Amino acid sequence: MTTHAPHASHTVTLPASLDEAVAALTAMPAAVPVAGGTDLMAAVNAGLLRPAALVGLGRISEIRGWQYLDGHALLGAGLTLARMGRPDFAALIPGLAAAARAAGPPQIRNAGTLGGNIVTSAPTGDTLPVLAALEATVIIAGPAGARREIPVSHLLAGREMLHPGELVGFVRVPLLHAPQTFLKATGRTGPGRATASVALVLDPARRGVRCAVGAVAAMPLRPLEAEQWVASLIDWDGERGLVPEALTAFGDYVAAACIPDPAPPEDGSEPATLPPAALHLRRTVAALARRALGRALS
Repeated sequence: MTTHAPHASHTVTLPASLDEAVAALTAMPAAVPVAGGTDLMAAVNAGLLRPAALVGLGRISEIRGWQYLDGHALLGAGLTLARMGRPDFAALIPGLAAAARAAGPPQIRNAGTLGGNIVTSAPTGDTLPVLAALEATVIIAGPAGARREIPVSHLLAGREMLHPGELVGFVRVPLLHAPQTFLKATGRTGPGRATASVALVLDPARRGVRCAVGAVAAMPLRPLEAEQWVASLIDWDGERGLVPEALTAFGDYVAAACIPDPAPPEDGSEPATLPPAALHLRRTVAALARRALGRALS
């Protein structure tokens, strides 16, 4: 269904299926897809964006739920943050549910969607470090019923991009059946944008720890060496506990990997030091990583 405003520049299309939405975007290359609109409308209201046309995704029921598929959860891109925060979803993917509940006030969670978080790729997007730590993939719908699947980290890093007429339709997340944690720090009390966030998941089947740090860079960062180091210390066949000194060392390892010291000058002069704000951010990341691992192992 299409509603035409007095001027063609205000065309709004409301498709009923994912393929209809793709067809609409293909027919109108200048159109912008919109689901919850929490970021899009903020840009419009600020005068930063004037879309020639909109393709509304709110009527596409196939992307508003989830299903089980071969040891994975197939999540629709239209799932709202509020829906992901409910207890039944939290039992399925607790880290993603925790991130969704922390995403902001109710009006944001009721409108914002998983796919919107991914496509907007804001550094402070709360679901993004969890998806990176879970090594989730996105299923992209294209013209003529085409589908392709890529790691979500590739999309966030710009290694692979959406082509004209394509939409993120689903997110495939492995079901690890193991502890997952998400913690974030904000600049004020109560819901707010993250100044730093940490997602951590245990993968007992592969005897691994996966960690992703959000909000400190343009995309979530994976401290791979810190992950491998701490995984080697865990007794995977026993109680899996670690001494406090190991938790502290892990936090420092993660923080130093994500907020490194400045490179030494080539002329051999006195090396530069991090500014106070960066040092504070490093301490924040270290504390979050330490607590996240401690909670996952407790």
